[in-house]
Amino acid sequence: MDDQQLVDLINELVKQPHESEWVEFKLNFHSPEEIGERISALSNGACIHNQPFGYLIFGVEDKSHLIKGTTFKVKSHKKGTEELEHWLATRLNPRIDFGVYEFDYDDARHISLFVIPAAKVQPVEFLHYSYVRVGSITRKLNEFPEKQAKIWKKETVPFEKEIAKDNLTASDITKFLSTETYFDLIKLPYPSTQQGVIDKFVEEGLVVRNKGYAITKLGALLFAKQLKDFESVERKSVRVIVYKGKNKVETEREQIGARGYAIGFEGLVVWINSQLPANEEIGKALRTESRMYPEIAIRELVANALIHQDLTEKGFPMVEIFTDRIEISNPGTPLVTPERFIDAYLSRNEKLADIMRRMGFCEEKGSGLDKVIFYNELYQLPPINVIVAENRTRVTIYSYKSLNDLDKREKVRACYQHACLKYVSNEKMTNQSLRERFKIDDHNYSIASRIIKDALMEGMIKEDDPESKSRKYASYTPFWA
Repeated sequence: MDDQQLVDLINELVKQPHESEWVEFKLNFHSPEEIGERISALSNGACIHNQPFGYLIFGVEDKSHLIKGTTFKVKSHKKGTEELEHWLATRLNPRIDFGVYEFDYDDARHISLFVIPAAKVQPVEFLHYSYVRVGSITRKLNEFPEKQAKIWKKETVPFEKEIAKDNLTASDITKFLSTETYFDLIKLPYPSTQQGVIDKFVEEGLVVRNKGYAITKLGALLFAKQLKDFESVERKSVRVIVYKGKNKVETEREQIGARGYAIGFEGLVVWINSQLPANEEIGKALRTESRMYPEIAIRELVANALIHQDLTEKGFPMVEIFTDRIEISNPGTPLVTPERFIDAYLSRNEKLADIMRRMGFCEEKGSGLDKVIFYNELYQLPPINVIVAENRTRVTIYSYKSLNDLDKREKVRACYQHACLKYVSNEKMTNQSLRERFKIDDHNYSIASRIIKDALMEGMIKEDDPESKSRKYASYTPFWA
């Protein structure tokens, strides 16, 4: 929202006859803990009263609703050494994607505003307790079981089907969304009438008929000409950060996606690849450059980060480029364990995934990560690594290291991923195939044997035929096969 939209919102909220379970006014800051409790209470109250958001406004007198301004500035306030906004976000469960806005109502009055999405599926807790407002008092939600039950029983609308912008005309749809991009990517002729365009977007769930027309969050996320036109999905923009070294001390450059995923995906992947180091190869006649990382693998991992993110979680997909690795992460924990990424498939955003596949941005179900591992091995790179922490899933792909420079865990992980790749290709891993993966000379077969033995000890692989006495012709499968 721009400043004028924020001023208009405040003007509407102060017209409320009194504070409610989803609107609270305050003049100045009291304590971080009080704000956390209010966020929980207003989110739960908004859910109970069928409001999309709750609002906590600093700078308005609670009794008179007079706009007096505040000295409290959320963005710069800290709890200890931690930024207040981050401190609050990490102590909420689930981590709702609340927005914080600071703006001048006029030359003399400053406002700080929290825009808090309504609870979904379960009550929002702060420091392990959920709250609710009763009149103007904040109380623990478990003291009011009938209110608690309303939240648990509430049927939730999937994020993709929620409304991003409503009360629109047919011409507004083509104003805000790049309808041409959809038809180009799906490889369908563009309809001869505006109504034909709208009908197709309604069929896809990108637009709904609702007091005229409304754009769903799915439609905005994929085809927004400018994501800033849609406050509820703007914060899901992809961010790419290039660092100067192996850590985050110094940032070289940063790019934030401004358009919907479908419009900006190809440009995003091209820009990422342009930032990656390349190796020079001098042939007999031409000097050529080959990328240090396989572009196909980068493309798949970026697409997966967009598709498998938890859209209800606070945060955004991010690509971080270091001199020795690339980290691609998204908000949310995966629905399958990282060890089963290569063979199992479960997406929380089926419609988003379906459209992105049909537009050619990623592979069919379950055939993306095997391609990543295949090209990772082809480029002789260390194994990819998947870390799930702090409600984020991070996949790391590393630059080249020799076998001698890999530690034991990396060798075992590479062995396991190789066994997975062989298995999904209807083959079995052997000592020979592992030697080929690591480019180990045949006479050094004992090096591969040692890695296989360590992977067996770790329980990452198993013998395909435990009864066989032959070590020379032994084959192996992933532990889950």
